[in-house]
Amino acid sequence: MATHKLLLLAGDGIGPEVMGEVKRLIGTLEAKAGMSFEVEEDLVGGAAYDAHGVAVTDSAVAKAKAADVVLLGAVGGPKWDGVPYDARPEAGLLRLRKDLELFANLRPAICYPALADASSLKRELVDGLDIMIVRELTGGVYFGEPKEIVDLGNGQQRAVDTQVYETYEIVRIAKVAFELARVRGNRVTSAEKRNVMKSGLLWNQVVTATHKQGYEDVKLDHMLADAMGMQLVRAPKQFDVIVTDNLFGDVLSDVASMLTGSLGMLPSASLGAEDPATGKRHALYEPVHGSAPDIAGKGLANPIAMIASLGMALKYSLGKPELADLVDRAIADVLASGLRTGDIWSEGKTKVGTTAMGDAVIGRVEALLAA
Repeated sequence: MATHKLLLLAGDGIGPEVMGEVKRLIGTLEAKAGMSFEVEEDLVGGAAYDAHGVAVTDSAVAKAKAADVVLLGAVGGPKWDGVPYDARPEAGLLRLRKDLELFANLRPAICYPALADASSLKRELVDGLDIMIVRELTGGVYFGEPKEIVDLGNGQQRAVDTQVYETYEIVRIAKVAFELARVRGNRVTSAEKRNVMKSGLLWNQVVTATHKQGYEDVKLDHMLADAMGMQLVRAPKQFDVIVTDNLFGDVLSDVASMLTGSLGMLPSASLGAEDPATGKRHALYEPVHGSAPDIAGKGLANPIAMIASLGMALKYSLGKPELADLVDRAIADVLASGLRTGDIWSEGKTKVGTTAMGDAVIGRVEALLAA
């Protein structure tokens, strides 16, 4: 039996609480599904800064590189607003993405049938929604240089962020999108701002050229990123796979996530390039929600996005797609039963806390495994 190496980085705020439910599910998969895990834990974000003065240590990064899967909870909070910019909690996550070369971020926006009425859109617009946003994660304006604030004198300053993309970065993310589309709805929509940005013009040209190099069976459309933002709230089910750059991917994926009813519901995967020799790739999985410091430590957090992140790891890194589907089914079944954490609660449903929701999902996983 293969033993999978997991690194758990709970982070800040509600991170430790939702990670606790994943640790229990890992135990269930070992006991009931015949899986074997070697689990390590370390610090990231504000917790790492408090302990070590940096947002992630060299040792933690080394553990991440050695792991088959990294699971991360959440980072940040007002407690660390005054720390140096390079040591802010988010810098730990950015370093992990960069050092592990996690260039492809997969963010699904799935509306579970039981939550269609929790969306801010009408039920008919979101019922059955299943979008995958493929965001380029290690290039663009978040990493481009120069990145600086310059003192111009006379009380004036100038801030500079640089949007930079090279051809190879666009090619590899486009290929991920096309290959994902082939096992989904076979449609890709590429989003950029080619009308006002040179990087957008190159993005459009390279995605088009890549499509012609072995992916012409996939339907490809192009859309300006601002128009896509409008279309996501007008008719979101027109999309299958969306591929876009780091900045627009950050914005559009948050828009798409709220179509589903709550940020607390959705997982994400950040993947590196496949090693030609081993077929393995670095991978980090995390919920898309933040650290929610206002409810941290109160047992109120929704653990579903963290649990679903483990589900994505089973599918994309651990070679267990059937177990990934089982975890998704367990979540859907629990939601259909009427259980809700506060972020997705509505009149007539049963409000529960973090542990009770974890109990329900894990219990349903066990029942499905025994069926």
